[in-house]
Amino acid sequence: MTSSADASRTTWQLRQLINRGFQFLHPRNARGELTAVVGVRAHGTVIDVVRLHTEDDALAMRVPEDEANLFSPTRFAWRRRGPAAAVLEELLELPDDRTP
Repeated sequence: MTSSADASRTTWQLRQLINRGFQFLHPRNARGELTAVVGVRAHGTVIDVVRLHTEDDALAMRVPEDEANLFSPTRFAWRRRGPAAAVLEELLELPDDRTP
C-alpha cells in the first residue's frame, strides 16, 4: 500500500511531466471505470510513454519514434515497472537530448 507521502510525491511528479510536455489520456472500460492514466510525449527521435494502473503498478518506457505500437512496443531504449513514485522518478531523470 502506498503512503500519503508517496501519493503527494506522485502528484508532484505528474505535474513535472505535464510541464515537460506530456499529454495524458484516461482510458475507461465498458462500464466507464478508469483503467489507467496514460501519458505520452514525443521529442527528438524518441517517444516517452507512462502507464499508471495503480500507485503500486506503473510502467514507463522510451521507444523509438518509428515504433508501430506505443502500448505494446517490440523495441525500447529504456523501460521500468514498479511503484509509480519510483518509476516516475527514473523517468524524470532521463536525459531529454538522447536515449539512455
